[in-house]
Amino acid sequence: MVSLRDFLASCRKEGDFLSIEEELSTEYEISAVMRALDGGPVLCFEKVRGHEDFKVIANLCNRRRLLKALGVKDVVSAYRKLMEAKEKPSEPEVVDSGPWEEVEPDLTRLPVLKHYEGDAGPYITSAVISAKSPDGSVENVSVHRLLVFDGRKMAIRLVPRHLYRLWQMAREEGHDLGIGIAIGVHPAVILASTTPVPFGVSEFYVANTLLNGQLKLVECEEVDARVPSEAEIVIEGRLKAYETAPEGPLVDITGTYDAVRQQPVVEVLKIWIREEPYYHAILPGGLEHRLFMGFPREAEVWKAVSQVVPSVKAVNLTPGGCGWLHAAIAIEKNVDGDAKNAILAAFSAHPSLKHVVVVDPDIDIYDPEQVEWAIATRFQADEDLVVIRNVRGSTLDPSADQETGLTTKVGLDATVPLGRDRKAFEKASIPVSQEVRELLRRLGPWRKG
Repeated sequence: MVSLRDFLASCRKEGDFLSIEEELSTEYEISAVMRALDGGPVLCFEKVRGHEDFKVIANLCNRRRLLKALGVKDVVSAYRKLMEAKEKPSEPEVVDSGPWEEVEPDLTRLPVLKHYEGDAGPYITSAVISAKSPDGSVENVSVHRLLVFDGRKMAIRLVPRHLYRLWQMAREEGHDLGIGIAIGVHPAVILASTTPVPFGVSEFYVANTLLNGQLKLVECEEVDARVPSEAEIVIEGRLKAYETAPEGPLVDITGTYDAVRQQPVVEVLKIWIREEPYYHAILPGGLEHRLFMGFPREAEVWKAVSQVVPSVKAVNLTPGGCGWLHAAIAIEKNVDGDAKNAILAAFSAHPSLKHVVVVDPDIDIYDPEQVEWAIATRFQADEDLVVIRNVRGSTLDPSADQETGLTTKVGLDATVPLGRDRKAFEKASIPVSQEVRELLRRLGPWRKG
């Protein structure tokens, strides 16, 4: 299962797939349904107004489907698999061609969505972009948003990371940077593309390990870049060395509008499309956006905290924390200082974190009510609070200093003190007979939760 189509077929077979038969517009209508059903089944918009050849796929991954894409049963196994793929990346096979036909290089042919009323225009939000250094020795693969201006040009949001570095290297030699853009790929490829690896390590190699050595790549024709052979849509383009344009606003992971910046322009050279193509759209600020961006950071936090405490049961970059700024971590501890060490390790592993809550394994960190209950009953601010002032955070946080990125970070040790009677901190239970279980099953819709 290495293609988007394989993954969709599996979701459909399991009943985790919803076809929308009504004809909807790419301007707000599809995104409104995406937002209303955020986190639910995979959505397939069968009829896209003005783009009859395409189907739009959304809600590709929630947490459960992401585990399915990685072929694991639980979140810790997923963290381990992702960390092992980072440590043991493997070279994918290169094949001669993909299942595409070349079409006129016109971006208006694609069903690119306008998501929110304040957006600068239609945005491609699931673009996996690959590029190589001018000497071909370094390959980078990453996900970037693309603002479509017309049939041949887009603006790309670049932050000063690896693709930005490759662009600068090409500029220093007076050249544009060739890029390959893939839309509609297996979730593991997207996840690998958002996983932080050292400069010089290709994220395609990480994806290949995640996919058990089954990823295949195709060389682009016009530029020195590669794309997954099973992608639904492939765009070959040039990241212009000296041409920029205003990019934004667009809703970012916090659900608020990002700033308008001068960003590089992408010139489209070629477009390749599969027969009856699927266009994958990610809702900005939605669960899928937060998950693809945050899950690799959860794995980093899990690894770092595991090195300082006996056992880490799970990490959750919480939805209320935008999947980026807040973490809830469940640990087993040997001494009371373990929770504070876990807090410091988490901040080190994911510098954008602003608030961390550490709880015991009996607390479900995916249930905000349980996490709040642990804070209410197991936390004392004068003993269990960690405050770190004037440190680098995330500029995605509008309350942080937008020029320096400085913020104040807070950690809460909401674990039971080891010297106290644990029964005093446990919720009471009620024995449930088989007859009552059957009654509760019949009363299902009325039950709490």
